[in-house]
Amino acid sequence: VWSYAEVRDDAAKLAGALAEAGIALGDRVAVMSENRPEVLRLWLACAWLGAVLVPVSTALRGEGLRHVLVSARPKAVALESALRERVSEAGVEATWVLDESGLPAGPGPVGPHAVGPGHTCAILYTSGTTGPSKGVLCPHAQWYWWAVKTGEVLSIERESVLYTNLPLFHTNALNAFCQALVAGATYVLGPRFSASAFCQRLEHSGATVTYLLGAMVSILLRTPEGEHDRSHRGRVALAPGTPSELHGPFLERFGIRLIDAWGSTETNIVISNTLTDLRPGTLGRVLEGFEARVADANDAELPNGVPGELLVRNREPWAFASGYDGLPEATAATWRNLWFHTGDRVVRDPDGSFRFVDRLKDVIRRRGENISSYEVEQALLAHADIAAAAVVPVPSELGEDEVLACVVARDGAELDPFELIRFCEPRLPYFAVPRYVDVLPELPLTASGKIEKFRLRERGVTTSTWDRARDGAEDTSRRAR
Repeated sequence: VWSYAEVRDDAAKLAGALAEAGIALGDRVAVMSENRPEVLRLWLACAWLGAVLVPVSTALRGEGLRHVLVSARPKAVALESALRERVSEAGVEATWVLDESGLPAGPGPVGPHAVGPGHTCAILYTSGTTGPSKGVLCPHAQWYWWAVKTGEVLSIERESVLYTNLPLFHTNALNAFCQALVAGATYVLGPRFSASAFCQRLEHSGATVTYLLGAMVSILLRTPEGEHDRSHRGRVALAPGTPSELHGPFLERFGIRLIDAWGSTETNIVISNTLTDLRPGTLGRVLEGFEARVADANDAELPNGVPGELLVRNREPWAFASGYDGLPEATAATWRNLWFHTGDRVVRDPDGSFRFVDRLKDVIRRRGENISSYEVEQALLAHADIAAAAVVPVPSELGEDEVLACVVARDGAELDPFELIRFCEPRLPYFAVPRYVDVLPELPLTASGKIEKFRLRERGVTTSTWDRARDGAEDTSRRAR
């Protein structure tokens, strides 16, 4: 347990040690580690010096890891011993091994270096689900506004206890740390997410606030009910991207209210529900200090009810990232016309709330119709025996795409593809009902819990894939029309 005074003093001392080791203003320090306090200590010490922390995903290997380490250009690398060989194979040697010699010791504390709010504090790499990872230049002020706005959304106070087991190379876990710093609250860092141990760890931490991503909510609902389901103090979880139909069952079972929101590494928490303004089935409304619009391909604003790309921007200086490291063309393209282009397709309701439709790149084109993979996934997730679902396009012999549904069964359940199609037919337009179904033991995930759809697209249709056309499941929904 560390007090705020102890954290401050440690940052000053460790900054002195880093300076003694040759780390100076603007230098980059990479860290590759599971969740451990040294990562946060290193971040604060780097910020104290005006240096830049580069958290590296522990899931990276080979060329992907080499790409990050080469493009980041770190002056020093801290890691866990289990990752040393992997980093060495990528052509980089460790400076400090956290679970052996630890971080360096120095002659004594140094004063903080004067940096501005726009000075880069960390470089976070995108998950690379659509292409090579890009380093996002995150300034000091961005972390401050992340903390302030997320704290408002979750009603974080000095008495709050924040628990996260999300990885420290992910925006969410670092943001939670900043929320605690700004509010003077308690921050508890947990080990890697475990569904079977989650509630017990939540109870042990004394947490009132926690954080969930990706498939975590559905995974937790799959676990057998247990004595720790309600023995904790948890009251709210930031859980962006959770299907709306899971909010009620999660609250009923675990007593935790889920808050849906929209944000990204490049931006901030821009759109959100709040505890005092819950709008089920939506991302919420634009938070004070930000702007959002729904736009067509020419960036012209679209009226309510018409789907288009979500564009966002900040009013406070440096509340968004300052761009992609070493990629001026990608930066200019993404921030064109003074708006950040999210790549998300949304609809704005008359009350100002936003509904997610799909990633623009995940739109499936079939028989001249645009199909939202998200909407098909929501239909599948309404099935009682489905724990997780991902929908991707695969090539059609007629041109354009066919719909492939990849699903994971709940524990103890068996899925019949024919029955799944019949389940979907009354819930979807006839052209959106999947042709192909793959029942998989699990979906490929990034280390931060995002589904790696590109792997499912690469896998495509296999000999084990169920084919509606081949197996004679006539489209009764279309026949009824």
